[in-house]
Amino acid sequence: MKLETMGLTEKVKNDFDKVKTSEDLIIGRVALEHKRLYRVWTEQGELLSEVSGKFSFQAHTREDFPAVGDWVCLKPRFNEGKGTILAVLPRNSKFSRKSAGATAEEQIVAANVDTVFLVNSLNEDLNLRRIERYLLLTWESGANPVIVLSKADLCHDITVKLAEVEAIAYGGVPVIPISSETMNGFEKLEPFLQPGKTIALLGSSGVGKSTLTNRLLGEEKQLVQEIREDDAKGRHTTTHREMIVLPNGSILIDTPGMRELQLWESSEGLTETFSEIEELASQCRFRDCQHKDEPGCAVVKAIEEGFVALERLNSYNKLQKELAFIERKADKRAQAEVRKHWKNINKQMKQRKSR
Repeated sequence: MKLETMGLTEKVKNDFDKVKTSEDLIIGRVALEHKRLYRVWTEQGELLSEVSGKFSFQAHTREDFPAVGDWVCLKPRFNEGKGTILAVLPRNSKFSRKSAGATAEEQIVAANVDTVFLVNSLNEDLNLRRIERYLLLTWESGANPVIVLSKADLCHDITVKLAEVEAIAYGGVPVIPISSETMNGFEKLEPFLQPGKTIALLGSSGVGKSTLTNRLLGEEKQLVQEIREDDAKGRHTTTHREMIVLPNGSILIDTPGMRELQLWESSEGLTETFSEIEELASQCRFRDCQHKDEPGCAVVKAIEEGFVALERLNSYNKLQKELAFIERKADKRAQAEVRKHWKNINKQMKQRKSR
């Protein structure tokens, strides 16, 4: 497999040259991650790899470890079909979310992605507020979002639902309804599926990501299950993030369904996702307007006149509060890391004096 078909660019080559310390090191791209074991694509073949002891010792957070889509510098052991990852090359983009649990840690879902297909099913489980979250995180990742509405053949009020989604797709985000049964709408995905370009599929369980992957691949690679009839919610089929090369040379990253999508950190993403509210807020009489009952509030006026939905403002306020909470937790964690650092230094100094 040629590295160019994996998305290799001149920038990635230059980044590799900067960390390459010997001629026996090669470049590869992480295609699959499973419990700190990585399947890495190289020009010489696929290698099952793990990070070096030095790499693991120097890594401070989960963000430092390789993720699917990452370019890495590794030392191969071709006779064993294995390799050792020595460094992760700089990322051009990364889709992140807060990891599950109480700690404020980042989980990188996919790296070096050009386009994110935000797959949502046109059934009872269609959730506009969830789409807003996906849009926010996609804008922040550095990739371009495309909203893909699956199972269009099962939707009886597609015109209404399409209008609802388009109403929150600010910034020129494409909204494409498709049917994996009839293949309608697939031709509109083609402009994004270019050779060497990487596309990540993101969405909840049961929205049709695995079926979409199979249709684009031309074979039944991914397991497909039916959604539950009682609540129209999906079941987990894909169990890990995996990179797949499509017949036309584009690269697809299929991901497990996300039932929980907590924000990580964002500033520009919020502005892009809620651009109409941000623009209106700049026209308010007071800079610190809370968009409640202040006089001269342009946002409230737009809601009263029907130009902006109240649900949009409520979602905007909720996400702002969530981001502020995450930022406070991250600051506390950073402060704790600094205290730990200086504590270790003081301990070392005392040990030296006692000698």
